[in-house]
Amino acid sequence: MRRALRRLVVFALPLLTPMAHAAVTLTVDGVSEPLRNAVVAGVELSQYGQREVSDAQLRRLYARAPAQVEAALQPYGYYDASVDGTLKQVGKDWHVTLHVKPGEPIKVTAVELQLDRDALAIRPIGKARRDIEQMKGQVFNDGNYEAARDALSAQLTANGFLGAKMVTHRVEINRGQHSAVIKLAWHAGPRYRFGKLIFEGSQFRPGFLDRYVPFESGEYFAQHDLLDLQQALNGADYFSVVNVIPDVKDANHGSVDVTVQLVPAKRTIYTGGPFIGTDTGFGLRAGIERRWVNRRGHKWKNELVLAQRLKTLSTQYAIPLSGPYQRSLNIGANYRDANTTTSQSRTLELVGNETRLWHGWTRTLGAHALSGTFTVGRHGNEPYSTPGIERGTSTLLFAEASLSRKRADNDNFVHHGWSLSVAARSTAGTVLSTTRFSQITADAKWIDAFAGNNRLILRGSAGMTWSGQFTALPPQLRFFAGGDRSVRGYPFQSIGPQNSYGRVIGGHNLLVGSSTVEHYFTPHWGIAAFVDAGNAFSGTDYRPRIGTGLGVRWLSPVGMIRVDLGTPIHDANRHGVELHIVIGPDL
Repeated sequence: MRRALRRLVVFALPLLTPMAHAAVTLTVDGVSEPLRNAVVAGVELSQYGQREVSDAQLRRLYARAPAQVEAALQPYGYYDASVDGTLKQVGKDWHVTLHVKPGEPIKVTAVELQLDRDALAIRPIGKARRDIEQMKGQVFNDGNYEAARDALSAQLTANGFLGAKMVTHRVEINRGQHSAVIKLAWHAGPRYRFGKLIFEGSQFRPGFLDRYVPFESGEYFAQHDLLDLQQALNGADYFSVVNVIPDVKDANHGSVDVTVQLVPAKRTIYTGGPFIGTDTGFGLRAGIERRWVNRRGHKWKNELVLAQRLKTLSTQYAIPLSGPYQRSLNIGANYRDANTTTSQSRTLELVGNETRLWHGWTRTLGAHALSGTFTVGRHGNEPYSTPGIERGTSTLLFAEASLSRKRADNDNFVHHGWSLSVAARSTAGTVLSTTRFSQITADAKWIDAFAGNNRLILRGSAGMTWSGQFTALPPQLRFFAGGDRSVRGYPFQSIGPQNSYGRVIGGHNLLVGSSTVEHYFTPHWGIAAFVDAGNAFSGTDYRPRIGTGLGVRWLSPVGMIRVDLGTPIHDANRHGVELHIVIGPDL
């Protein structure tokens, strides 16, 4: 009898259990983003899109939804929201629709901000104050208010007011008048200064690292100076670890000591391996670099490149100079054997220059001695006696000055960044050159991410040459267009002025522009579409060539790999598709 009763209970139990529903579909109307997102996130019903819920539980959640909607909208300045809705069963699922009327928003009618005049006179702090004051007349938003308030506090600390205290932080809301008054007050206190600077773990003689310090003891404390110091030491490539630690807790008598903890990097590094680029062909690269030769921080770098169309052997020795601005004296030599679509050259170049930081730019002033032989207009293994081929021997001694600068939020994959470099070179005043010439060049690149996983990349190059005897200039001092970093769709250096035999010999001037749009499907893979235009020319006969195409992007472990297929547009002399492969950083 007991066994039969137990079976009856087991059979009847499912019939007595309330029916469960697999999902709830929630729809919110009456508000747009970001308010809609805030409502969905604040309503408990949204958590049951993929969870089972009983009828009774659903109705309790539905009853609580209006209060939850009102609470979700208040941080955005909407305190008079009203909500009604519908609850409909479709099969075993439920469809819930919430009709939201946000009502009149709360607006900031006044901002009362008190802060010491000495603090407000500092530009970043003054800007943070203006950001708060500009909230007047705007819809009150909790998140924006807190971010602006905290930003001002952060600027006080960053600019030396280490004991600053917020004594008033209040928002008075009048729901009847739909108004809000922001009241903030800080006691800034004394402004601290830098005290002693201590380097721990350095492999160099005392005083050597002072050249990287952007501040002096006694100057006002500023966090951006500490960041600049850390970036400078990392950029020097002497250390594997750089920790800049201000002793804020033990600051006394208005000064802050700073300790820099250092761990030396590997002293000698070896590099090498195969590479491929459509401008150079397949090749091998090998290098050896001595990050520091001695306790005075000297550097020595050597590199050998053996590629199908380029062979180079270079050495450079760098001697850091005393004083600020990270000055260094550099001497080097470079042998170059290049074979492009339009030219061949073998040159030896000796270089001596001084580099330093100059108003945020890297400035280089120096001299070059270049000598070698070259051929222009020769295709493949044509005999040198072929009409139209130009041969020459050149010796040039010229001065060069250059400025370069770049900014990037990420070295491996730039979301927002740019680079700019300008250079001028001239043989003026020298008597040891085959010919006299003067030349200016400029290269720029700008990268900006937009709409999530997309990037816009703009690039431009320009140059101009004045020469007494242009035919005496080697190919590396003439202008050509075409190739991976020029006009894609054309082979490397295949575009430019031609001689009477129709052979490209290079030009006095250059003007090239490029636009590329990239879209990334994953963090590492994307596609690109591009349009390039430009040409090398002499005089005013500028006839830009246009190339366009598609490409693939792969952010690989060794860096960004770009594979592009380009084709010329409206060019009767060029047809087909050109492959372009580039491996390297964005900037």
